[in-house]
Amino acid sequence: MTAPHASTEVVPRVKRRFKSNAEKRRIVAEADACTLPGEVGLLMRREGIYSSNLCNWRQQIRAADALALDAKKRGPKPNLELAQARRVEQLTHRNTQLQSQLDQALLIIDVQKKVSMLMGLTLATSAQGSI
Repeated sequence: MTAPHASTEVVPRVKRRFKSNAEKRRIVAEADACTLPGEVGLLMRREGIYSSNLCNWRQQIRAADALALDAKKRGPKPNLELAQARRVEQLTHRNTQLQSQLDQALLIIDVQKKVSMLMGLTLATSAQGSI
């Protein structure tokens, strides 16, 4: 007697179904258009999908549409460190300008005080001298 041989038949591996975004949108649109009872089930059997696929695809479509509505700034992304360094440089320059203006104003005030003291002494002495 011969021993039964093991099956050498190669069973093809089942490929996973893949639907493109266009197909997903088409199927979801068809499912949304179904009005009669059982139409959605018939559509799902025909396309070989589950109700969870429809739910997930609807969420994906909503998320993709929301992202598409967001305004996207074109061009290169701003370098935040460079922008911050420029801002610091501008503020430092402005601070230097203001400091020099303050020094000038303090000098003017000091000179005005001295002139006032001299004028006050001159006026006081001239007033006393004329009496």
